[in-house]
Amino acid sequence: MAEFFHRKLERTAIGFVIAIIVVASIGGLIEIAPLFTIDETVEEAPDMRLYTPLELAGRNIYIREGCYACHSQMIRTLRDDVERYGPYSLAVESQYDHPMLWGSKRTGPDLARIGGKYSDFWHVAHLTNPRDVVPQSNMPAYRWLMRTGLELDDLPLHLKAQQRVGVPYTDEMVKNAAVDAVGQASPDGRYAAGVTERYGAATTISTFDGVATEVTEMDALVAYLQILGRLTNAAHEQTAAASE
Repeated sequence: MAEFFHRKLERTAIGFVIAIIVVASIGGLIEIAPLFTIDETVEEAPDMRLYTPLELAGRNIYIREGCYACHSQMIRTLRDDVERYGPYSLAVESQYDHPMLWGSKRTGPDLARIGGKYSDFWHVAHLTNPRDVVPQSNMPAYRWLMRTGLELDDLPLHLKAQQRVGVPYTDEMVKNAAVDAVGQASPDGRYAAGVTERYGAATTISTFDGVATEVTEMDALVAYLQILGRLTNAAHEQTAAASE
């Protein structure tokens, strides 16, 4: 019986190694080549905002709890996706995301444009017991977020790490990270004005979990969910331009 080519190749160590290198090089080239044209493929968004320290902390909690395993954050260009979730995602919308949370599995809905769709109260109720607002939901409850105070002391380090990978946080933002997190969750507090001064007037200042006496992990996660899809208006502007 004639011997298959791959069996001969497997018995030849040098040939097998060369074959692996060739195949890996092809895959690498396909992944790396588009980076040379990245300036032409990534859209411009002059209005792009940065995550506030509270929103960034919420993003870290989102990752810690594995929310990305059931929720994607990338609306495809398919008609069904656009009609259900809104304008398809643009690359520029994720330029400050480290790591990216595009995802591919949708046990739950895509969250790329969830920001502002529901109230803070709805999000708190949903995270406390999902079945209270979505009876058919199979999402687990995250009640402890409401009882767990947010760790504030290490927020400057989180911003500094983001700064190191290219996110344009200023040294002033890094220095004031902890007080800005408190200020964003305390509309009537003395630190609220500093948040809008550093991150812009469009920054949402709210008692996200309904309690102003303490900044909790629930505050942070709701603040993050409420900013998704709202860091820039580029996707909506592109959709409007295409329609015209």
